[in-house]
Amino acid sequence: MDYTQIANRLQKISSEVDIRKEKINILKENDIIPYVSKYDRTCTIKEANEMPEGERVRIAGRIIFRRIMGKFGFMKIQDVESAIQVSVGRNELSEEDYDFYKKMIDIADFVGVEGVLYRTQTGELTVRAEKVELLSKAMRPLPEKFHGLVDQEAKYRQRYLDLISSEETRRVMVGRSKAMKFIRNFLNDHGFMEVETPILQSAVCGASAKPFFTKHNALNKMCNLRIAPETYLKQVISAGFDRVFEMGKVFRNEGMDTQHLQEFTMCEWYASYWDFEKNITFFQEFMRSLLMNVIGTTKVMYQGIELDFGAEWQRVNYTEKMREILGFDFVAIDNVKELIAKVVETGLFKEEDFDGIKTCGGVIDYIYKREIRTELVQPTILYNYPACLVPLARRNDKDNRLIDMFQVLAVGCELCKAYSELVDPIVQRQTFEEQARAKHDGDDEAMDLDEDFMLSMEHGMPPISGLGFGLDRLMVVMFDQPSVRDVVLFPLMK
Repeated sequence: MDYTQIANRLQKISSEVDIRKEKINILKENDIIPYVSKYDRTCTIKEANEMPEGERVRIAGRIIFRRIMGKFGFMKIQDVESAIQVSVGRNELSEEDYDFYKKMIDIADFVGVEGVLYRTQTGELTVRAEKVELLSKAMRPLPEKFHGLVDQEAKYRQRYLDLISSEETRRVMVGRSKAMKFIRNFLNDHGFMEVETPILQSAVCGASAKPFFTKHNALNKMCNLRIAPETYLKQVISAGFDRVFEMGKVFRNEGMDTQHLQEFTMCEWYASYWDFEKNITFFQEFMRSLLMNVIGTTKVMYQGIELDFGAEWQRVNYTEKMREILGFDFVAIDNVKELIAKVVETGLFKEEDFDGIKTCGGVIDYIYKREIRTELVQPTILYNYPACLVPLARRNDKDNRLIDMFQVLAVGCELCKAYSELVDPIVQRQTFEEQARAKHDGDDEAMDLDEDFMLSMEHGMPPISGLGFGLDRLMVVMFDQPSVRDVVLFPLMK
């Protein structure tokens, strides 16, 4: 290749993108493939970094740094797990190959490198390149001076650039993948079977949330995207499966904030013959094992606060705490207007605070989020909930106004929700009918009466306890991130 002629062609171009496009044209004109079909590596970059000096390697990655000093220089190549320095000089490469490296290869290109490992005078493990091959030509450069993306929205929209330039983002996303693998292995090792349930459903059920709707053209019917896999997983338990779980996407058409996205990953498990107390013990074991496996400690730093999941978790009685705050027996009131009036009398809230809330459960939940949730910093088991909050949970044997349910919270963040499941078909139908009345009165988060689910329950279900958690929110706490968007590869943007 005539590099003088090439330099003259490139001098006439001012745009970095156009220069790279012209290099691609030049490569093709000279029968050099700018996008090869494969490259045979002997190891990954991470594996190369663990090898001794003198070892010969063939590795590949993206160039993230390059410095040329006449007939010698260094570059750094990277993949998602690691990076390594490469020295490139005329002593190892022919004049033609070295000129090609200097003139036709750029930062952001993918290259293959063959050579021997050694340590520089500063002690850095380096590959002494004997061959550098262009594998894939990047048409656009990396972010300015490789400082990475500064604009937060750009980080979400161009996550691939954020991953290239941000070690922290790579740490979180690799950690998330490791966590998902651990969760599946942990549950499998404890006798749970992974199953899949429909995302397109015919009834809005399994949680209190606004759904997304879509038209099924072949059936000529409206369907909803699932807000939870709960009712289908309990049908599998009804069929005789002892323990089941599912990890997958759910969709809730509601507000966005640092702890909520409309599309998120949910893990739910259900165990025959367990009650909610058994699930408390199991979730504690799960959390401690997950943290040790993924980050190596049960102590987590979150926004400057150390959370100790290895210590004993405090327990707070939800109903008793709420009675203490309000000063009256709120579960004895089943009329929403009467309840609001009593709450307003306490002076804690104004009547307009409850505008748009149609149910007693909605009023109670509003108070809880402002008076209880924010105060719980260290891992806390919140239990003994009012029955009006969850229509799918088992009523307490001593007081049917309460349910055998718990949540685990830390720094005001709800990490899981679990309960002994309601398997009495008569009571379940009554709760669904209450939901139907609430929906008629304007509660757009109320559940539908799921007749397929009811039919399975009428055929008989064993005692069950189930637990669900949002993986994204758990990752936020584990990896000390300010928002769920920071633990999702491609969050939906406006």
